[in-house]
Amino acid sequence: MSVLYLLALFVALGGMTVLDWRFHLFFWCSPLRATLVLGIGVLFFLVWDLAGIGLGIFYRGETTLMTGLQLAPELPLEEFFFLTFLCYLTMNLVQATRLVLARRAVQ
Repeated sequence: MSVLYLLALFVALGGMTVLDWRFHLFFWCSPLRATLVLGIGVLFFLVWDLAGIGLGIFYRGETTLMTGLQLAPELPLEEFFFLTFLCYLTMNLVQATRLVLARRAVQ
């Protein structure tokens, strides 16, 4: 049992938060809307994962880098934080792209 993967996810989430704060991309732009979008995104992907697990498509791979804790059968704890990171990264990228395109349009 190890927490290396979970620690890496926390570091990545921290990096996303710093970028968000620095450039006012997602939560620092509109906190209530960002919370709602992130929550819906993570919930959607958790339901997707559970459906895939139920259909026998997804399964938990064995590795020594994970904690071994599970939220549900075949759904490791780390998956929740990975999905949170994935949704946060996507929204930061969408907002950053909008900012860059808006700046180019002004020039």
